[in-house]
Amino acid sequence: MSALDARPPICIAAAVLSRHDGHVLLVRKRGSHAFMQPGGKIDAGETPLQALCRELAEELQITVPPTLPVYMGRFAAPAVNEPGFTVIAEVFTLPWNAAVTPSAEIEEARWVDPDQLDAITLAPLSRDQILRHWKTLA
Repeated sequence: MSALDARPPICIAAAVLSRHDGHVLLVRKRGSHAFMQPGGKIDAGETPLQALCRELAEELQITVPPTLPVYMGRFAAPAVNEPGFTVIAEVFTLPWNAAVTPSAEIEEARWVDPDQLDAITLAPLSRDQILRHWKTLA
């Protein structure tokens, strides 16, 4: 086993926020070139849902009732901002038609048509796993 194989995965909670027009919200963290689902690392003692609600409040200044997100599944891919690591995401869907305000480490938030993502750089987790699965549900 190599040192890379021994690295623990990065465990996060993330959401596919979708508007009434079918657009989804993607965020880009400060210092990153890639867009991804909003969310973040799950702290010790937190459930994925608790982590998601906390991260959305910190990153987008929104208060999400814990009964609103619907669990979509667990997905894994190479971490875009931490080479050599794998990110494992507990992902929720969340309808959202209210304003969001990028905050904390979020440099940009953008509503995008999920059928027209070729113009932006996506994190592997979003590109190869989350959004592909979400489109099968929509």
